[in-house]
Amino acid sequence: MPNDQAASPLAMHEYRTHTCGALRRTHAGQTVRLSGWIHRKRDHGHLLFVDLRDTYGITQCVIDASSPLFEELETARVESVITVTGPVVERAPETVNPHLPTGEVEVRVEDLAILSRAAVLPLQVNSDEDAGEEVRLRYRYLDLRREKMQRKILLRSQVIASIRRRMIEQGFTEFQTPILTASSPEGARDYLVPSRLHPGKFYALPQAPQMFKQLIMIAGFDKYFQIAPCFRDEDGRADRSPGEFYQLDFEMSFVTQEDVFAAIEPVMTGVFEEFSQGRTVTRPPFPRIPFAEAMLKYGTDKPDLRNPIEICDVTAAFHESGFAIFARAVAGGAVVRAIPAPGAAARPRSFFDKMNEWAREQGAAGLGYIIFADGQAKGPIARNLDAQRVAEIREAARLSDGDAVFFACDQVKAAERLAGAARIRLGHELGLIEADAFRFCWIVDYPLYELDEDTGRIEFSHNPFSMPQGGLEALETQDPLSVKAYQYDIVCNGVELSSGAIRNHLPEVMYKAFAIVGYTQEEVDTRFRGLISALKFGAPPHGGSAPGIDRIVMLLADEPNIREVTAFPMNQKAEDLMMGAPAEVPEERLRELHIKLDLPPEFEKEK
Repeated sequence: MPNDQAASPLAMHEYRTHTCGALRRTHAGQTVRLSGWIHRKRDHGHLLFVDLRDTYGITQCVIDASSPLFEELETARVESVITVTGPVVERAPETVNPHLPTGEVEVRVEDLAILSRAAVLPLQVNSDEDAGEEVRLRYRYLDLRREKMQRKILLRSQVIASIRRRMIEQGFTEFQTPILTASSPEGARDYLVPSRLHPGKFYALPQAPQMFKQLIMIAGFDKYFQIAPCFRDEDGRADRSPGEFYQLDFEMSFVTQEDVFAAIEPVMTGVFEEFSQGRTVTRPPFPRIPFAEAMLKYGTDKPDLRNPIEICDVTAAFHESGFAIFARAVAGGAVVRAIPAPGAAARPRSFFDKMNEWAREQGAAGLGYIIFADGQAKGPIARNLDAQRVAEIREAARLSDGDAVFFACDQVKAAERLAGAARIRLGHELGLIEADAFRFCWIVDYPLYELDEDTGRIEFSHNPFSMPQGGLEALETQDPLSVKAYQYDIVCNGVELSSGAIRNHLPEVMYKAFAIVGYTQEEVDTRFRGLISALKFGAPPHGGSAPGIDRIVMLLADEPNIREVTAFPMNQKAEDLMMGAPAEVPEERLRELHIKLDLPPEFEKEK
């Protein structure tokens, strides 16, 4: 498409010679043709100004009231699609718009074609103000026309292109794995697809390409990746789309955990630096934090390292102490976590009262505290502890005069949750969060198993196909809940970007690992026939990870909700309001699939 040469109207392209972001002062005197959407209109009586928009930018067009085309353009609603033809003219100095790249020129409209007339809009496209979520999702194609939404969706495309380029440069080969597959225990519910040809049997949409990427390694390929769609029937959250999401899925052969880290860290750092807009990014190697340490210091396995607060255990200081409430709880198996509050001693009493009120809103009894000011320890807890115990707390939490410390006292998991949430809240309340930074870390040494509190059964805690640390011997000789795995997560600014692992490549280890959670050898052979069979024919040690594309873009776009960086997301109820999904299907289609509905009574009433 010509951009810098004058074009005769007769020789012009049918729709445009330039985009709406291309014209500059150097184009003055040329006759051009532009197509786009009417962004705004300003009627000055004898002149009508129209801002014409496409994905590349905005150009001001002007038409005189004496033109026979004036009325037609005047009556066209905002967001109608038009083509204009006319000369480029320089704007007078006082009318130049310095905020637009095209702001030094305008197009005098001499010819006009209305390509598509817009109806009355349900939301404003030419505004950055968001309409309600339901309206935005129902009319997502209009929402996506807005400049800030276009920026975010284009950013997503650019991030994916950058990731793909960086992976290929590191010697990874892109593969595509099946969408219709078998059910797998990945930790969420599968989306099931009924088989017409095999009555009573179902495909599953992949929660991840887990087994296929392992099979690619077993097939002899060395480095695999794909931008993989994944499907999980789980509830939506701000950082998780219900239904489907995309991840950078990759796998490598003949590698240790550190080899995997060394491969993906430059990709993550490079992508974040490329799109950081001046924000600082953790340089490789990223910090490695064992899972148990993360739960103690941060109360979560997704720590935000921009927050300098570190939790510590002070249970011993309250054992048989004078602070009876905590002493009794500790005697009953509770722990006490101390959450430092640097500089909080200067805060008014209302600050501490609000923290206690917040803790009660979280379902806790409250947050005890000690204030260190003027060389003294103050507060109800300090008054009921001897000086030695207070000194132990102060040393453990690394507190100085002018600081305060809060306490979470409960059973381990509840104390961790409360302390972790309090750490986040204090970090924001006290203004401690490092600005304009992306802080990465690895969480390592996850337990292979966990105890289901409801059933009392041992379950896989993370990825069932991970290699246990210590191999078969660990599975045969250790308490299952003490076995760690070569599993790891990448975390950035408190957001989990990926899970990964060194895989179990030995069939005897896989049989034993699944036996511990209740699978017989026959069940393993049936449910994982492709993988377990392949492992018996020579499998290399291999491992990988899968950073989430949606979450990467969410962080780079500085958006708190993943729907803001997804072109066509579902709502929180996993509904597509625009396309009307999920939807009922005709009875004859169900019969063809050998399905008979057995709906709950409340849904029967709706029908």
